[in-house]
Amino acid sequence: MKISARNTLKGRIVEITKGATTSHVRIDIGGATVTASITNEAVDELQLAVGRQAYAVIKVSDVMVGVE
Repeated sequence: MKISARNTLKGRIVEITKGATTSHVRIDIGGATVTASITNEAVDELQLAVGRQAYAVIKVSDVMVGVE
């Protein structure tokens, strides 16, 4: 797999929660968890399943976090 994104994190899928159109896929990256929101169609096409190895590919233009 060759992609332009430089931030790829290899891990294992620990949870997939399907909604009406979107799924939340949780990937364990060595003790930290990354959650991605992707379409249900993408989950099916990629044949994602709990326990399967996957990559979290991060291409971010900005990240916002706020607290009081």
